[in-house]
Amino acid sequence: MADSPYPHLLEPLQVGSITLKNRVLMGSMHVGLEEDWNYEKMGAYFAERAKGGVGLMVTGGIAPNRQGWLKPFAAKMSNQIEVRRHRTLTDAVHAADGRIAMQILHAGRYGYHPISAAPSAIKSPITPFGPFALSGRGVENTIDNFVRCAQLAQDAGYDGVEIMGSEGYLINQFIVRHTNKRTDKWGGEYEARIQFPLEIVRRTRAAVGPDFVLIFRLSLLDLIPDGSTWEEVVMLAKALEEAGVSILNTGIGWHEARVPTIATMVPRGAFTWVTRKLKGEVSVPLVTSNRINTPEVAEEILARGDADMVSMARPLLADPDFVNKAAAGKSQSINTCIGCNQACLDHIFSNKRASCLVNPRACFETELPKPTAPRGLKVAVVGAGPGGLSAACEASEMGHQVTLFDAQTEIGGQFNLAKQIPGKEEFYETLRYFKGRLADAKVDVKLGQMVGLEELKGFDAVVLATGVKPRELRFDGADHPKMLSYVDVLQGAEVGEKVAIIGAGGIGFDVAEFLTHVDHGEGPNLQDFLSEWGIDESHQTRGGLVPAKQASSPREVTLMQRRKGKLGAGLGKTTGWIHRAQLKKRGVTMLAEVAYEKVDDAGLHIKVAGEPQVLDVDHVVVCAGQTSFVPLQEPLQAAGVKVKVIGGAKLAAELDARRAIREGMEAAIALSQ
Repeated sequence: MADSPYPHLLEPLQVGSITLKNRVLMGSMHVGLEEDWNYEKMGAYFAERAKGGVGLMVTGGIAPNRQGWLKPFAAKMSNQIEVRRHRTLTDAVHAADGRIAMQILHAGRYGYHPISAAPSAIKSPITPFGPFALSGRGVENTIDNFVRCAQLAQDAGYDGVEIMGSEGYLINQFIVRHTNKRTDKWGGEYEARIQFPLEIVRRTRAAVGPDFVLIFRLSLLDLIPDGSTWEEVVMLAKALEEAGVSILNTGIGWHEARVPTIATMVPRGAFTWVTRKLKGEVSVPLVTSNRINTPEVAEEILARGDADMVSMARPLLADPDFVNKAAAGKSQSINTCIGCNQACLDHIFSNKRASCLVNPRACFETELPKPTAPRGLKVAVVGAGPGGLSAACEASEMGHQVTLFDAQTEIGGQFNLAKQIPGKEEFYETLRYFKGRLADAKVDVKLGQMVGLEELKGFDAVVLATGVKPRELRFDGADHPKMLSYVDVLQGAEVGEKVAIIGAGGIGFDVAEFLTHVDHGEGPNLQDFLSEWGIDESHQTRGGLVPAKQASSPREVTLMQRRKGKLGAGLGKTTGWIHRAQLKKRGVTMLAEVAYEKVDDAGLHIKVAGEPQVLDVDHVVVCAGQTSFVPLQEPLQAAGVKVKVIGGAKLAAELDARRAIREGMEAAIALSQ
């Protein structure tokens, strides 16, 4: 592989009797198809990634019994009926020359149902049901269930299994004192607490034979109080190797941990140092994970010896052809995961099917086809934001003659504002991807050009992706020099040291982050991230936690909303708490139930729960939502032009790039049918 652009990433890896074609593991990620029992759709989803070149894939978590369900009637593997269903999936993967392992996951106290079981009857802070404590016989039965599950996975055609021992699920709950208060042989000292995972691995290896791949996902950094020490982690890793694991995969953080691990504000490859610490302690291949989203980052990690494989789950949602593009030297054409969590994790935790903000086809491969237009149309797309970019590229690739118009001199629309927010630097990658894709699709791009009715009359169809404009507030002093819009701020307006922000939705939080961020001029910084969140890089403390560094802010900021309740309640389900925590660390004052009275030289006059006060501020930034901007819709319809409105131009209730990109794709499909 010496002449390869990524020689370490694309190097084959021998695992027992199996040769993996490269060092890319598609890590386990629940996508919601498991609960639909729709293994045809799952087969299409995994087969597309197999065709894309992934070395080894791991399914979302499959329970070994009902107690281990993630939620009622969740996916499990405990009988031959389920084996037959899974055959549909494994056959599809093998037909695409891929390899796949099934993850065995017992939720323990994280089960969202009333029959959950755990080592001790200690309720999780993130689920509504308290678990019952397994009896001694119950522990033995659970081990047997794990073993039986692995055997059935083997019968179903899987190349291996991954035993989930991380992220705070059942096995992890047995390992640490935080959740294991037992006094029998499965509790007490560390050597006793780890017998549960070791017995599972020993008995599973004996049951499936020497050639079946056994991956164990080991929590190398718990990020919870009273978690494992590094010495304990190493002890368990060595014992697992002796028990018969083929690969050790890195797990970072419990789901209840108050430390971000995969969101976009986490620096790329932020936790590979943990895996590197384990190198040399064991001889089985080690997989590192979390925020590895480009082949360049993956190659660097492997080249410096941090791990033997890299785990990329969501990057392969974003682009199933990631590996093939890297191998062909076309990394610039990769649709990069931006770590937003919006359509993947947020959807799963809302009981929806997962997808991807930048790739709506993810998990919808059979429902969002890419038809060839029977008759190529002359199509205009107005607006080069995410929705317009999606519509233009898709329509052109389907055979239409597409012209893309935008009044701005660069593509991106609202993404050009979003990319300015610290922690959202990945948005640059999406714009890079679309710029290359526009060129490859031969879209006629006309920037810096206002387009009107007369120019558009000659098109067979027009897609309006003209986006939004900031909502204007009407109160005394709304035109005062202290008043700024979020657009002004993100485009470089001077902002004073004392600031009030009107509106605490996503944009309000983003602007608060922008204004309170201390810019070191070097982008996301690992050391700053570790110290801000209290992560012990030396791992000398239990769980790898230390007191977080006192945050600083260049400004005094007050963030306000009209309605009662918690600020940021509408933020992403899996990231909202991070944004709130960040701003609190920086001393941002958060006010609810605010009425805005006026702005004058004294500042912003408000009432909070009916009580008047004056905020002595230098500037007031309005982040009070948006209204759709669609001046062309009615004139075009009156002229008889076929019009489709998408994205913010269609609905401006919340800026939603995920919806806009999907609607762009759907508009192109509709034109082609």
